[in-house]
Amino acid sequence: MLDMTIQNGFRRRLLSWYARYGRDLPWRRTRDPYAILVSEFMLQQTQVATVLPYYEKWLQRFPNFAALARASERKVLHAWQGLGYYSRARNLHTTAKIVLDRHRGRFPISIEQMQSLPGVGKYTAHAVATFAFDQPVPIVEANTSRVFARLFNLRIPIDSVSGRRSLWKYAASLVPKKSSTAFNSALLDLGALVCLPRKPKCEICPVKKICLATNPQSLPIKRPRPETKQLVERHSFVIRNDRLLLAQSANRWKGMWILPPLDLTSKRNGAIYKATFPFTNHRVTLQVFRQGRSKIDQDRERWFSMPALESIPIPSPHRRAILDLLP
Repeated sequence: MLDMTIQNGFRRRLLSWYARYGRDLPWRRTRDPYAILVSEFMLQQTQVATVLPYYEKWLQRFPNFAALARASERKVLHAWQGLGYYSRARNLHTTAKIVLDRHRGRFPISIEQMQSLPGVGKYTAHAVATFAFDQPVPIVEANTSRVFARLFNLRIPIDSVSGRRSLWKYAASLVPKKSSTAFNSALLDLGALVCLPRKPKCEICPVKKICLATNPQSLPIKRPRPETKQLVERHSFVIRNDRLLLAQSANRWKGMWILPPLDLTSKRNGAIYKATFPFTNHRVTLQVFRQGRSKIDQDRERWFSMPALESIPIPSPHRRAILDLLP
């Protein structure tokens, strides 16, 4: 741990740097816990630049917990379309309903109560607590983990149990009792703008004299990543009377509409569309075949007119295929 004098110097230098170079992000201009929660859900495993246009449109469409709670799942998934990891949208939707039903539309202030909500883990609860309610609590995520691992020269994997415990301990030792919102925002920006993953800009770092890392580029240490698995998924492209047949997914994209799985018992020619996309630790090859259908699954499949395709939730890989194949 750093002694008190060094801790104070760290905070002072970091906040001074942030006042000059911090990012102007829309969720930093509000203390509304709903708007901040939306931003935190969207930012999970997604870059700021990608989130920005979705965040603004989302708040226009669902400006508060009540508006989101009353929306249909179809509308929620459609608004989230393109951000990926759709379980985040479902969890946010369910959380809005719980806040409306059990908390009279007011987001709980207690971190323990926050963490009882779907999709709200330790980091998200702490982020809302500090950014919405200015509670002096630590935050640990990708950017701040990197900063702490280098600052304290942490030589164990940060994604191990002991590594995560150490990061939270370091974060708790530094967060000030006052101005925690600015301090935690500054930590995030230090990681995003200066303490970069591959080429840290140590020469311009405001806290370089305090940093204990002897080889910053070698940190943080992480456990070996699982090997990427290759998957091939085959689907049908079926058009009849200017309508497209789609199936409602029950698995990865639950509740969204996708091209129907290929009927392997029917004759088919070669694929008319191929594309690959990543999904967690998988590399998925999407193959689409032109195919006729005499019968459809009335429970899971439906015909959609071309104009209707704009208003239904379709995962990006399938929407790209549809747009490429439509005449």
